[in-house]
This record gives sequence, C-alpha cells and structure tokens, in this order.
Amino acid sequence: MSNEKIYQMDTAKIYGLLLNKVLKKGRTKEELDEAVRWLTGYSQKELEELLQGPLPYAEFFQNAPKLEERYGLVTGVVCGVRVETIEEPLMRAIRCLDKLADELAKGKLMEKILRKESQ
Repeated sequence: MSNEKIYQMDTAKIYGLLLNKVLKKGRTKEELDEAVRWLTGYSQKELEELLQGPLPYAEFFQNAPKLEERYGLVTGVVCGVRVETIEEPLMRAIRCLDKLADELAKGKLMEKILRKESQ
C-alpha cells in the first residue's frame, strides 16, 4: 500500500483495527490509548474527540501536540519493513504506532512498550 493511501485513511478506522488486534490478545482499550497518548501527546479527551469524526491519518500525526522524543527507540519489523530504517518522519511515526500495538498484542509490559526502562 502506498504512503499516500495510508495517509488518507480514516484515523478512526485504523484505530479500530489496532484496537481489535489488542483486544483479541486479551489487552485493553485503556492500554492502547496509553500507547497512543505516549506517542502523540494527545490527551484522552482529545483522542476521543478526534476518533469521532473523519480525520486523515496523516493529519492525526501532523497535528499531534508533541511526538514522544523517545519514539526513535521503537524498533522492529512492521509490514515487512524495519521501523528504524524508515526515513520519512511521518511514515516512521505511523509505523511506530503499529509496532506499539504489535508489542501490546504480544503481551509486553507497558513499561517496556513505553520505553520507560531506557531513561
């Protein structure tokens, strides 16, 4: 799938896919929301409001209050691509969220997902 197609996808639709992935593995919406808030800097209220209306996925990240400085610590493979090798900042942030959801679904502890032990 091209970057442009991903950028134009509705944020709520992608969030729903990520939520289904983590719920199937016994994790919670609250845990996914925590990871999203960590990465983007949105408050819970802002996140919930943004998920109500149509919003292109690119805008969700471009308008984020503050991307987490440590998101560069997110590594691994998502959709066949190593996250740490993605040069385009917007796509890297998008794939980081995918990776955080993958880690959550695989049962990792929130402290590790949020890279708290790296401080």
